[in-house]
Amino acid sequence: MTVLCVRFRPPPMYEAALPELLGLLGEFTPVVEALPPDGALADLRGAERYFGRDAVELASVIRVRALALYGVDCVIGAGPGPMLARMALRDARPGLTRAVPEDAVRDFLAPRPVAALPGVGTATARTLCEYGLDTLGRVAAAPLSTLQRLVGAKAGRELREKAAGIDRSRVVPDGTSRSLSADRPFDRDELDPARHRRALLSAAGELGARLRAVDTVCRTLTLTVRYADRSATTRGRTLPEPTAHSPALTRTAYTLYEALGLQRARVRSVTLRAEGLAPAEQASHQLTFDPVDEKVRRIEEVADRARAKFGPRAVMPGTLAA
Repeated sequence: MTVLCVRFRPPPMYEAALPELLGLLGEFTPVVEALPPDGALADLRGAERYFGRDAVELASVIRVRALALYGVDCVIGAGPGPMLARMALRDARPGLTRAVPEDAVRDFLAPRPVAALPGVGTATARTLCEYGLDTLGRVAAAPLSTLQRLVGAKAGRELREKAAGIDRSRVVPDGTSRSLSADRPFDRDELDPARHRRALLSAAGELGARLRAVDTVCRTLTLTVRYADRSATTRGRTLPEPTAHSPALTRTAYTLYEALGLQRARVRSVTLRAEGLAPAEQASHQLTFDPVDEKVRRIEEVADRARAKFGPRAVMPGTLAA
């Protein structure tokens, strides 16, 4: 086992500690890939030789240091590669590391449903299940030609390799997440549009705070509305300019919601996803000469500093959005 997938458990909606926690991992290996808002991949191939300990033992040290230095617990999955480490994380529990030894990869994967494999979506899983390929063991044992006829040449080859435990992905140092999401479930199926909009306001505020905490902007915002009958509607929109400005995200979220034209829909949850992430320093901002907009941005900066100093609830995300 050479790769750890670590999911820290900081206070909700608080990402300011993530750079420090990544620095903690950096004390063991320089090959660390951030998984915002609260996770990371770490390749310990060199660290195992240097410290004379295996990945599970190093994971225990990382957990103790995170608790002692930052008061943050974590769950950790370990495996021969990033894919297996991510899958092992799903079975991990606080205080314990879920490890998948290299000689147990096939036994670990074989009974799992095909949808558990990263990159296999609902449509692909449904197609495979229709032909009796409902577990990863059966997919790994299926002829390559059969899989390629079902899902395509390239996808079929990659699917068979992954189902057999062959992972060609690598941990990319300083890699950034492709997206961030904020989910707002309701206590009961909600009919009131005002409550829907309030949830969107909160989610957009959270996304803005999280993006700014890691100096990142997004190019696209996607809204997913889930209904009482378990169906869902998803709509996306490219922003006029890459941004992490909460009011701009909120306005776009409202526009996406209004475009759905919901008529007394029983909504179970709303989810906003920021996509097309890029470093904030690479983004340009169109000056508006609007004193109100500039004032809101200055207040936003002050609120972010307050969150970083006093914690996530010093200023609740969404309270500054228009």
